[in-house]
Amino acid sequence: MKSFLIIGLGRFGHYLCRQLAELGNEILAVDAVEERLEPCLPLVTSAQIGDCTKPEVLRELGVRNFDSCFVCIGTNFQSSLEITSLLKELGAKRVVSRASTDVQAKFLLRNGADEVVYPERDMAEKVAKKSSANHVFDFVDLGDYGIYEVLPPKSWVDKSIRELNVRVNYNVSILGVREKDGSMRMPDAEYRFQGEDHMLVMGSDKDLARFLKKV
Repeated sequence: MKSFLIIGLGRFGHYLCRQLAELGNEILAVDAVEERLEPCLPLVTSAQIGDCTKPEVLRELGVRNFDSCFVCIGTNFQSSLEITSLLKELGAKRVVSRASTDVQAKFLLRNGADEVVYPERDMAEKVAKKSSANHVFDFVDLGDYGIYEVLPPKSWVDKSIRELNVRVNYNVSILGVREKDGSMRMPDAEYRFQGEDHMLVMGSDKDLARFLKKV
């Protein structure tokens, strides 16, 4: 279990609270507007009304004690920038800030952010990748690499990983197979694909794009 400080309880901050709470973490949520905190009260360990652009407010929160501090403000970039800088000055271990553009990201990183997230861009990219390829059920972006959950090509059915020589012929790796009953397994070289299997395939963006055209 880890402890997190979440500043800004708009939609992104709210969903972040929900996900972190479901994973069993301790969360302190802070927003300058009381109404934004109310939906998150059942999810968080504690909540506080406060203007985090004021150093005294952040000092009282004890930012050094959190594993990560999230700055989730999306409508006021100046405030986001100020809070990011203050968190680092006050000794926060790790600061993750929200950005809408590359320019915002550059300023946030220069002013203390350890990581920058783009919720809207990342979601748009995920939807685009899932929609533009056939039979893509999910994917994980790993920078220049990715992991896709897809059906095996029809030509693969009843053939083994060894027969297909997947790594050499397609330059991708099969990390796992979700079978018809929903169970997940790590297949060995003799595993034979079934038409209902969902494969977890990892590779570079370039190799995956080429592979997905065959799926």
